[in-house]
Order: sequence, then C-alpha cells, then structure tokens
Amino acid sequence: MRIGILGGTFNPPHIGHLVCAQEALAQLALDKVVFVPVGRAPHREIHDDPGADVRLELVDLAIGDDDRFESSRIEIDREGPSYTSDTLRRMRSAAPEDEHFLILGGDQAAGLPTWHEPEEVLSLATVVVVERVSWTRNAIGIKIARLRGSERVRYLDMPLIQVSSSAVRRRVALGRPIRYLVPDAVASSIRENELYGAKAGEEGPRDRHDASAADAERASA
Repeated sequence: MRIGILGGTFNPPHIGHLVCAQEALAQLALDKVVFVPVGRAPHREIHDDPGADVRLELVDLAIGDDDRFESSRIEIDREGPSYTSDTLRRMRSAAPEDEHFLILGGDQAAGLPTWHEPEEVLSLATVVVVERVSWTRNAIGIKIARLRGSERVRYLDMPLIQVSSSAVRRRVALGRPIRYLVPDAVASSIRENELYGAKAGEEGPRDRHDASAADAERASA
C-alpha cells in the first residue's frame, strides 16, 4: 500500500490539514493518509497543549467517517521525544511491504537538516513538501541540498489556505467563531470541553465584520 504520513501537533486540527491530506491522496495516488499527533515535540514547546490524548481525539473528530484517513497513537504511546525517524522505522517494521510518503509543510522541510537523523528520514520515506508563501521549492532546495537523498523530495500543488492552529486558538480565546476553519465536530468539542479558553455554550459572535481580526489571522498554514 502507498501510505501518506501527516504528523504534527494538531492543536487543534483544521481544514488546512484535511485539504493537505486530500491533495496528497489525489496527487500521489495514495491508499490512505495516517495522521500522527506528536507525543512529546523534540524541538519546541506545544503552546496551550490540552494533552496528547485530547489532540488525538480532536484528530479523530476531524477525520470523522472519511475512510481515506486514519489516526495513529504511535508517537503518543512511545516514551521520550517523538523523533520522525523512530516513527518511520516502526512503521516499516510493522508493514515492510508498504511505501511511505512523509508529508511536510514548507517550513518543516526547510528545517529538515536540524532534525534527528534527517538522512535516515529521507531513506525511510519519500518526503513530500507542501510549499508555503514564505517557503518555495527553490528556497527549500537550498536548505536541504547537502542531505543525502534530498534529490528525491517531491512537491505538492495545494490551494492557498490561510489558516493555522495558532490563529484558531487565538479566535477561541477571544470568543470569536471558528466554524468553517475547523470541522464542526472539532468546534463542538472545543466548546464543550472548554479548550483554549472557550466557554461551554458560547459559539462566539456571529454576523460581525471585523476587518482587524481578519488581518490578524492571516497566518501561515
């Protein structure tokens, strides 16, 4: 099987993640995409983290009944930092006949040389990059050129979606609506469990045009 692997904090998952997974499926003829929430991020703090199990639950709600997608606890259940090379080794060991495609955002790909065992990552999976406004394939190529296997990196064409998890969290904290930025089931869970400063029963103001808020949330996906 051709398996896409989409890792991240998913704090929370949003429509950009789902569109990215769908485009990878279509452009790479994948059989499925596995969403892998990070357990313990090795390079950065996870801000406003409700906990790995909660983030996994949000991923499951985002995926819903779409059988093209599934989630994995592989990094949550493993002790220590969630190194991608370890994840890929375990996935290959469990299903050596599968072909793996690691889906990265442009900023993640540009930072690949700083990862734990980056050349091992490139040897264990085909790295597939979603370009961002600030990280084009030329800029990314310069950053990773010295890594063995970088010539096999592939790039996806993806619709420009200006939404990020941090922007969603900010809107929640400010009491602003997040409908259409995240799946409805995710929005409901955030509200009902009072995540990110939400208050149960409050959906945020509606039908209000706030230009300054729109400008503030134009962050990278």
